[in-house]
Amino acid sequence: MSTTPDSAVRAYLTGHREAFLDDLADWLRIPSVSADPERAGEVRRSAEWLAAKLTGTGFPTAEIWETEGDGLPAVFAEWPSGDPSAPTVLVYGHHDVQPAAREDGWHTDPFEPETVDGKLYARGAADDKGQVLFHTLGVRAHLAATGRTAPAVNLKLLIEGEEESGSPNFPALIEKHADRLACDAVIVSDTGMWSRDTPTVCTGMRGLTDCQIDLYGPDQDIHSGSFGGAVPNPATEAARLAAALHDTDRRVAVPGFYDGVIELSDRERELFAELPFDEEQWLRTAHSHAALGEAGSTTLERIWARPTAEVNGIGGGYQGPGGKTIVPSTAQLKLSFRLVAGQDADAVQQSVRDWVAGRLPAGIRHKITFWGATRPCLTPLDHPALQSVVRAMGRAFGQKIRFTREGGSGPAADLQDVLGVPVLFLGISVPSDGWHSPNEKVELDLLMKGVETAAYLWGDLAETWPRT
Repeated sequence: MSTTPDSAVRAYLTGHREAFLDDLADWLRIPSVSADPERAGEVRRSAEWLAAKLTGTGFPTAEIWETEGDGLPAVFAEWPSGDPSAPTVLVYGHHDVQPAAREDGWHTDPFEPETVDGKLYARGAADDKGQVLFHTLGVRAHLAATGRTAPAVNLKLLIEGEEESGSPNFPALIEKHADRLACDAVIVSDTGMWSRDTPTVCTGMRGLTDCQIDLYGPDQDIHSGSFGGAVPNPATEAARLAAALHDTDRRVAVPGFYDGVIELSDRERELFAELPFDEEQWLRTAHSHAALGEAGSTTLERIWARPTAEVNGIGGGYQGPGGKTIVPSTAQLKLSFRLVAGQDADAVQQSVRDWVAGRLPAGIRHKITFWGATRPCLTPLDHPALQSVVRAMGRAFGQKIRFTREGGSGPAADLQDVLGVPVLFLGISVPSDGWHSPNEKVELDLLMKGVETAAYLWGDLAETWPRT
């Protein structure tokens, strides 16, 4: 629907591709590993590099935002449209990366980018520096193709520096700067597609809350012959809790757990079914031997659109060689709950507390520790911003764009909650890119498709966004 001419965009990209890739390689050489305190300075150098690049791109505002305490810096940039009726769009990504070392199994130095057969190998190539940087060339192509001096939308970027460390300061950062971040929609470019042959747009991510349940029985380990069978055993109760977590249909048995769940529509089920899903191949990537889950749902529905509960760990009592005939004094159970749209994390936590308390016998004391929560996010299929992303990708890829969701969780929901706007996903990475793994890479032709999508997107959003 956008009037941005395809030929002008592609001509601009052809002329600027090599300089763009040189810039990306320079940025990838900065080992901005947020999990390593000794590399905090490199994370800051990465932020400074990006702020300078955004200024050079044309953003009149490019700032480094500090986070609380010893937190690592984010980068904020803003480029007003000049049109008072234009929508405002915030692009989210991150400039920190996972740890990487040659001895982990890399074929090359992970912080010395190398291109082989059209693939650029380096830590951060796909996750997430490549997918952040394509917006710089995308907006320049948008301007060159339309003759504009400013984007068709009010364009903002927020690129955090702690995503690979769990975004501990991100909610506080966006709360603090909510006025500066105000927008009509968020575009998350920290995501991927189904495959290079099946370009897709993600429409939602699950939320997450997880906990540890500590169980206490006797004040010390005691003789199982003298006392076993006559006093409560915390290890037994941990096992009973784990076994009771699901019913015979493998639905979560915690009362109230499904309250508010937004069920899949028939249309969404049809769209999932259109994807070329090979369950046997998926099982190989999962290193598993069978698919198993909630009755009545397909594998894709289970990992994308159904809430789940998992036992992440269970322990208690003697774990050494041979036997030791005791009733242990303590046991532990670690659980995680993936949440879908409509669920409230606080309510789920309370339901779990009530469920545990109601199942434990007298003589077993317990403590539950929740480690926080990430809320789910979901964008309706008919949302105008989502339709703009789909059209822009369709023009860049020259084929039908299909839909996925993401089974994992991330900080996108914080943006949705604080800013009160829909979250859209625009990413071009594919599963073989190896996020967090040795030999991470990005496919350069797909990276340029991301650039092209961004070049079309801002004009499409400006032309189709509902005006008030």
